[in-house]
Amino acid sequence: MYISRVEVDVKNRKKIKNLSHVAAYHSWVEDSFPKEKKLENRTRKLWRVDTLNNKTYLILVSQEKPNFSCLEKYGVEGTAESKQYDTFLNSIKNGDRYRFRITLNPVISLSQGSGNKSLIKPHVTIEYQRKYLIDRSIKNGFELDENEFSIVERGYENFYKSGQKKVRLVKATYEGILTVKSADLLKDVLTKGMGKKRAYGFGLMTVIPMV
Repeated sequence: MYISRVEVDVKNRKKIKNLSHVAAYHSWVEDSFPKEKKLENRTRKLWRVDTLNNKTYLILVSQEKPNFSCLEKYGVEGTAESKQYDTFLNSIKNGDRYRFRITLNPVISLSQGSGNKSLIKPHVTIEYQRKYLIDRSIKNGFELDENEFSIVERGYENFYKSGQKKVRLVKATYEGILTVKSADLLKDVLTKGMGKKRAYGFGLMTVIPMV
């Protein structure tokens, strides 16, 4: 596994004009693996857009190393970087505490009866968005103290595919401290993601050891 990032060239409006919705970012990520695209054998990638020290980054986790030239298509030249992720993943142990960050699409599926497609409803209040993560923590290998995490960003992302109408996806970005309860389950989250719309900028959790 690899974890990679590139600084998005947000100062060059002409260069990034196409990055107006999450499906465009998805295409950028997929295009950064030209061998997979050519062979039509695409593997799962997780990605997220973060702002750090007034710079915007595309962060991604993938099975293969991305092509830096392609990864810098909308990025600042020379800022693409990648490192092996497996050594860190294998160091995670039950009881460890980490600072984490994750952006989720907090929604609930409501049954409409036998034979009917479930109705997807977004959680739009802080209370239910916090509960959304808490309710899914243990089964994903970690424990949360309600006083040790917060929602640091809330809003919507535009989603559009050719031939379809544009929709808004609710998002919430969480930061805080977690305790590892099952290292194997947490590793699955870190490499496979969590929740809905994982191909479109949601579900990538990153963790940093507590010092």
